[in-house]
Parts: sequence; C-alpha cells; structure tokens
Amino acid sequence: MLSAVQIKPDVYWVGAVDWNARSFHGYSTEDGITYNAYLIMDEKVTLIDTAKITFKDELLARISSVIDPSKIDVLVCNHVEMDHSGNVPTIKELNPNVRILASAPQGVKGLTAHYHDLGFEGVKTGDTLNIGKRTLTFVQTPMVHWPDNMVTYDAYDKILFSNDAFGQHFASSKRFDDENDLGEVMKQARKYYANIVQPYRMQATNAVKAVRKLGPDAIDIIAPAHGVCWRSHVADILDAYENVYTSGKLEEKALVAYDSMWGSTDKMAHAIADGFLAAGVPVRLMDVKCTHISDVMEEFLDCKYVAMGSPTLNSQMMPPMAELITYMKGLSPKNEGRVGIPFGSYGWAPLGPKNIASELEGVGFELPLGTLACNWIPDQAYLDDLRQKVVDLAK
Repeated sequence: MLSAVQIKPDVYWVGAVDWNARSFHGYSTEDGITYNAYLIMDEKVTLIDTAKITFKDELLARISSVIDPSKIDVLVCNHVEMDHSGNVPTIKELNPNVRILASAPQGVKGLTAHYHDLGFEGVKTGDTLNIGKRTLTFVQTPMVHWPDNMVTYDAYDKILFSNDAFGQHFASSKRFDDENDLGEVMKQARKYYANIVQPYRMQATNAVKAVRKLGPDAIDIIAPAHGVCWRSHVADILDAYENVYTSGKLEEKALVAYDSMWGSTDKMAHAIADGFLAAGVPVRLMDVKCTHISDVMEEFLDCKYVAMGSPTLNSQMMPPMAELITYMKGLSPKNEGRVGIPFGSYGWAPLGPKNIASELEGVGFELPLGTLACNWIPDQAYLDDLRQKVVDLAK
C-alpha cells in the first residue's frame, strides 16, 4: 500500500509520482514528474491541491494511509490547471460538505469552467482560514504562471505551499532537497523556470518579494506543486530566483544553436563557438536535431550571446529551428542587451539566416554582426574570418 510521507508533525505529502512522463506542454521531462498534494491534520482536516486525474488511486491511497479521505474538511486549490486540480471532483464526491477554496475571482471561475459549480469559495491576498492550531494565509500570485495562481502559508509549521513557484519536473522516491543530488535538483529548478515561468519574470519577482516579506526565519520548508520540497536549501532556491532567474541579468556566456543540411551551417556553428572560446567566453554548442528545445531554453536563460543558425530550405529556415524560435518567442525573452548572431548557408537565396535575423530583431536582440550568410560551402578563409568576427565582438 502506498503511504503518505510526513514532512512536519501532522503534515504529510500525499501526492503522486509519474515516473514515465517524458513531455509536458512541449517540455521534455526526462526525469518524470510529481504531482504534489499535502495533507494537514488539524481540527479541520485540510488538503492542499490534488493530482492529475489519472493518479486518483495513488492520491487516495496515500491519504487513506493517514485518514479516510471522506473526512477531509477543507480543500485548498492553489491552481486550476488539471495536473493540480484533477481530483477536486473526487474529493467533493467523497465529502459533499467539503469547503473548496481558490483564488478570487480567477480560481473560482476556472474551477467552475472545468468542473461546474461545486460551491467554490474565493479568497484574496491577506485572507486567512483557521483550521485549529493553524491559521492558513493566502497570497495571490497571478501569472506565476496562470491568472489564478496563489500560494498558501502555514505559519504554525513555517511551510510555504508555493504551487508552481520553486518547482521542478523531477520524479524521485525522496521528498526533500537534501535527500537528492542538489546539483540535479537545482538544474531541474532552473529548467522549470526557463520553460514555464520565464514569460512572467516580473510576476515571479513579486512572488519572491512576498516570500521575503515573511521574514528570514519564517520558512522552514517550501513545498511546491512539482518536484521535491526545499528544507536545507531554502536560501539557495530563493537566491537563485531573486539573483539569477528573475533578475534579467545576462552572463558573459554564449549559446550556439543550429541545424544543418549538408554540413556547411555546422562548420559555421563550430567556427562561431571557437571564436567565443578564443575570446574566453564560455560557450555551449547545441544541434537542435540532437537537443530538445526545452534543454536549449534552459541554457538560453541568462546567455548574453545567442547564435542561431540554419540553411535555407524552401525559402525558409529548417523546421527544427523554426520550432525552437517559435517556442523561444512564446517565452518572451526580452532581456536588455541580448546579442543575437543569425547565421547559415544558402544556395539560391539567404532566406534561412535572414528569417532568423528578422525573428531575433522582433524580440529585441541586438545584431551587431548583421546576418552571417555563406553561399554554398564555407572555405577555411571564410571560417577564419567568421571566427575572428566573433572574437572581436566578444572582446
């Protein structure tokens, strides 16, 4: 039988682990996903979030290891999205008198649209709910990453139920940061931010400020809706969000992402990467035929220099590059000072690299080298000149 995991006295993780998930909205989840739900045993038994509907049995089994699920008095829905709210009707069916709280008005509207009117109650920033020894405080965090998002703070246990903020798509049999490899957890937190939260940088900044206002000793555990809970490295994940992810600051490093047809654009990509190396700039070379777009975006997050290359195919760029650029544009990468280097080979017309240049300009990239287009196959002199252009740019 599946069992709940105690994270504090009378507070339990009762979620589900999706070991085999490999994709989430076009984002590669190579380590799977968790759908976190939390059970608080107090005078009013309270459940924070549920799980995807396909994990109904797993959720109920873990709750049942602590208490009969029909005894749940309060269900707090921090987020409408169905990986969090999928089993709201399940809990309502088990206890028709359960109170279901969500952000007002967007959370109530969203839940009603998904599951019809189940008597949802709206709460706003600063509202509280006493459940016995504990008083829960609600803080709305709209657009981190839907309009209805909110977080719930349990001052008695010093737990912040943070929903999508500070999460990771990372399946593990261990529930805490210090029980897993910290480097891997931080990498997955960065990838999660880059692919899920990045478009809402300002809203995420406000969410971090709201957490900081609680005080330096107010949080023992951050319990997100995905991934592991933070208890030994709360300061580390807050610092990462504040000083790296949401800061908008770009690092002196380079990303070279490209696709190639017969090897010419590949040669250009390597010459560009060599130029950055010669200038002492760390660089990552990524062939989009071999690297998932979500992994490219994790690398992209704070790179000052972004080179994107494609040959011309049917008057366009190669489809994998078009996919990457469409995905990138959706993540609103409008960091001030980002330098773009569009490049690629062509036969009849340099439309592949020119189309890349147009897209990069459209999201505010500076293009100091213009469009680097090579007719047919670059010879060594061309590659040497290209390399030197990058060295001079970086220096």
